[in-house]
Amino acid sequence: MVLKQKERRKMDKDDKKLGEIRRLLEEAEEKLMAAKRILFEQVYQEQAASRLNLEEADGGPETIIEGVFDGKEMIDKAGRKYLVPENYCSKSKLVAGDNLKLTIAGDGTYIFKQIGPVERKKLIGKLNKTGERWQVVCDGKKYNCLQASVTYYKGEKGDKMTVIVPKTGESDWAAVENLLEKGKAKRE
Repeated sequence: MVLKQKERRKMDKDDKKLGEIRRLLEEAEEKLMAAKRILFEQVYQEQAASRLNLEEADGGPETIIEGVFDGKEMIDKAGRKYLVPENYCSKSKLVAGDNLKLTIAGDGTYIFKQIGPVERKKLIGKLNKTGERWQVVCDGKKYNCLQASVTYYKGEKGDKMTVIVPKTGESDWAAVENLLEKGKAKRE
């Protein structure tokens, strides 16, 4: 009987400790969420102020140009080409045919933004390298891929990859969606 009472007291004590730990964790989570909210608001305000500064730059008013992405560049209505940074293309998974807006700030800064994505489809293929050019071969068709995308996924020749291409029309370019499987040479 005495043993059972000792066990109960120990269990009660353990339950209180667990309850206290839960309460402390919940408080910590609430404080983390509040800190993230404050940080987000601060970053948002700084970005808004930065945009205002760009618009008021000494170099003059900003210029806005719209165009279509061809897989590597934006082409405006007049046929002028603007090289889109590879990191932005890769991160945004831009596909040939996407509509883009280029804002040229008064200080000459280029800011690209996707404003109209085309319908997409996903394909699976093998990564290949011809000279300095990366390509994914899907059902016998070769699609060029940006170096930045392949590097991000640490892709190597023979890897199995998912790529995104326009649902309709023809394109020589594909956006890398994901690395599915390393090639045989890496597994052995």
